Amino acid sequence: MSTKDFIEKDYYKVLGVPKDATEAEIKKAYRKLAREFHPDANKGNAKAEERFKEISEANDVLGDPKKRKEYDEARTLFGNGGFRPGPGAGGGSFNFDLGDLFGGGGTQQSGGFGGGIGDVFGGLFNRGGAGAGTRTQPRRGQDIESEVTLSFNEAIEGATVPLRMSSQSPCKACSGTGDKNGTPRVCPTCVGTGQVARGSGGGFSLTDPCPDCKGRGLIAEDACEVCKGSGRAKSSRTMQVRIPAGVSDGQRIRLRGKGAPGERGGPAGDLYVVVHVKEHPVFGRKGDNLTVTVPVTFAEAALGGEVRVPTLGGPPVTLKLPPGTPNGRTMRARGKGAVRKDGTRGDLLVTVEVSVPTDLTGKARDALEAYREATAGEDPRAELFQAAKGA
Repeated sequence: MSTKDFIEKDYYKVLGVPKDATEAEIKKAYRKLAREFHPDANKGNAKAEERFKEISEANDVLGDPKKRKEYDEARTLFGNGGFRPGPGAGGGSFNFDLGDLFGGGGTQQSGGFGGGIGDVFGGLFNRGGAGAGTRTQPRRGQDIESEVTLSFNEAIEGATVPLRMSSQSPCKACSGTGDKNGTPRVCPTCVGTGQVARGSGGGFSLTDPCPDCKGRGLIAEDACEVCKGSGRAKSSRTMQVRIPAGVSDGQRIRLRGKGAPGERGGPAGDLYVVVHVKEHPVFGRKGDNLTVTVPVTFAEAALGGEVRVPTLGGPPVTLKLPPGTPNGRTMRARGKGAVRKDGTRGDLLVTVEVSVPTDLTGKARDALEAYREATAGEDPRAELFQAAKGA
């Protein structure tokens, strides 16, 4: 990403969120768009793939509080690519290079811009501070996003799953140098910085990745046949990833340092795993609690009794129904739910559903007929009609 792109791109617009959006709103917007434009769901659709890259780039900045603060400060200071002079500044143009702001070093400039701005943007553009000179800078590896589908039980109890990932890593054939002999030379265009200044009018310059060395600061004398001189090659690896207990459907897990390897001693990127959870035929989930619907007979609901209830992965529990239990009542079996972050468990919410028989035997029918005669004077709908008249 060039400096100009960083300043001019509106990441809030890319994700469709306001500038004062909360972290939760940003995360929700990203997940929705990522699912819609994910390459796996749009195979062969180049536009969807490009859109997915834009969404991921925006989330990488706005989803990180530190990067988001730096981005907002950059947009405030430079607006749509132009420098905004502070209050009281006179007319005319400013003759300075953004390299001074992005770590050029030297004494503090008038107006109070020396030093601090370089620190603000250094992390985003992988640039050194004062005295960076011509040394080539380490590059952080790319972040990788993957998906995993778990069974309901695995999501509740946790699981270790294999993930096969493809990413750009240092080329093994040339040890990441890009040169067949392992002896690249410093790029003469950018003098090893990986960046070149580009005038944009208004008396100042912007910096872009060097077009000759593609931002690496090095040029191969004899380009490696495998990576074509880039020093990076596509590699695949299988990693055993531990998914913590209690994850929910759609949750995005961040594993620091498990992404693509860095370049020139730079740190590895992060791995983001989006979890999908299959439905269970019996149990549902409500936050940290599990849910289950248990059928009971009319006699059990009316007279009360003890009912055995299944649990997820454990022995059944027995719940006591009080006499006169209504249909739809929910009871709680404590500690039989999902695992929380602190290691404790939620509860199992048991909803009673009165089962109505469809085929009655002679004795059962006679008993119900006798019950109907015994309660002939009762009208359970009387209050309903009275309320309807009074409304």
